[in-house]
Amino acid sequence: MITVTDLSLGFGERSLFKDVNLKFTPGNCYGIIGANGSGKSTFLKILSGEIEHDKGEISIAKNHRMAVLKQDHFAFEEFPAIETVVMGYPKLYSVQKEREAIYAKEDFTEEDGLRASELEADFADLGGWEAEAQAGQLLSGLGLDEEDHSRLMAELDESKKVRVLLAQALFGNPDILLLDEPTNGLDLESISWLEDFLIDFPNTVIVVSHDRHFLNSVCTNVCDIDFGRITPYSGNYDFWYQMSQILQRQARDQLKKREEKAKELKEFIQRFSSNASKARQATSRKKVLEKLDLENVPVTSRKFPYVGFKPEREIGNNVLNAEKLNYSFEGTALLKDFSLTVNKGDKIAFVGLEHTSKSALFDIICGEKSAESGDVNWGQTTSFSYFPKENSSFFNSDLSITDWLRQYSIDQDETYVRSFLGRMLFSGDEALKPVNVLSGGEKVRCMLSKMMLSSTNVLILDEPTNHLDLEAITALNDGLVAFPGVILFNSHDHEFINSIANRIIEILPQDKTGGCIDRMMQFDDYLKDPGVKQLRSAAYKDGQKLRI
Repeated sequence: MITVTDLSLGFGERSLFKDVNLKFTPGNCYGIIGANGSGKSTFLKILSGEIEHDKGEISIAKNHRMAVLKQDHFAFEEFPAIETVVMGYPKLYSVQKEREAIYAKEDFTEEDGLRASELEADFADLGGWEAEAQAGQLLSGLGLDEEDHSRLMAELDESKKVRVLLAQALFGNPDILLLDEPTNGLDLESISWLEDFLIDFPNTVIVVSHDRHFLNSVCTNVCDIDFGRITPYSGNYDFWYQMSQILQRQARDQLKKREEKAKELKEFIQRFSSNASKARQATSRKKVLEKLDLENVPVTSRKFPYVGFKPEREIGNNVLNAEKLNYSFEGTALLKDFSLTVNKGDKIAFVGLEHTSKSALFDIICGEKSAESGDVNWGQTTSFSYFPKENSSFFNSDLSITDWLRQYSIDQDETYVRSFLGRMLFSGDEALKPVNVLSGGEKVRCMLSKMMLSSTNVLILDEPTNHLDLEAITALNDGLVAFPGVILFNSHDHEFINSIANRIIEILPQDKTGGCIDRMMQFDDYLKDPGVKQLRSAAYKDGQKLRI
């Protein structure tokens, strides 16, 4: 159990946390949520002792072991993956290494024998005999092949290193588990495995994640960081969201009533302060007004951008027909005789392992690249706007955000462009920042603004949720659900796909049989469909897992 009492932390004049009081108990999973910059990762670092707090106390039950998901992916380069996992239990790992060192001695003394006996007892008590098997099970559950278990970390790619470090945090049944964005880099089956692991985990879990589906699956409680406070809620993310909307409406209503009361008091004071017969009442009302707190009714510090796509023209029945597209890159076939017909009303999510094939298809149908052969024909009533995964080329200038967006606006009036940017959270001086210094999330909001101004009836989006916080993802999600036109997109966000798409297309490995799996259904239904599972089993070797 962890108890947080009167915790405060500030940086300069900014107070990040103030008088935070929380209790984290075993058997629960706590999701830490909040706007970007609210201090989610910082709070985990305070709990782990990596960052010192200014005031307050953090109490951890005696003899409780805490495990933390490491963020340095290059810290264990010289160690095999399976040994890196065991290092997640420092006491066991220390006993194991000392035991190995003693047995490796050529001159084994009586003193060594006594120490070895002590170590053997400790090794057994700490579960040392089962350690390698348990570490292997964790690695396999997270999608690493058995041959990767003995490889050095330096030999593994980035996605596999992330999984090893996650297995390291999970290893040895820690009493307290701190996880910062644990689903990053995981495929769907590994995420599902992790969800099941955490649901069954008997101890305390505290997790930061932008994955709404994951938070809904594993969290028993949510801790919301807002205005420097951390407010606990029972239930998962969806329950918190519904509750927060109710509380925000209540707070707005309360503030409105106070403002109306203040206006009424001011009018009475102004009218009767010089009237002798009403002077006492005016003085009384002045005291009431002074006590009326209009500042301390916070609604939320969260800011949701406005995302709304309004097509200028209704789309016709003929949308897009792509016939026998062929495209290769560096000798690898990304598209092989690939055909696609898009119909009115389609909202298509492209899923699967072939990420470069998905991007290549989007580039070709948008005219950014040319296919080696094949035809792309758009319907006469269609107009499209494109969100490419790699968008840095759009921001290689020192134009201000206002002048940058004005390039794509029919209405050139600065007031119009500034008001549009304000809805996308670029208000005041923010709208004057040069675009070449923008963060990843800011660039995404700019690209979405560009698409909204285009008023097209087809939207093509290649991983638009990258770099966005939960608020922006929710706003984009709602905007695409409400969009009356056609959407072609891909994303790593399970909830995003499931709530938007009515058609799922999985591009299969093109260098072999080519083709795709195409189903008119929601994503959750696609994942459960027996026919889809059979087709995937035939298309992929070694039981490759579905990634989105």
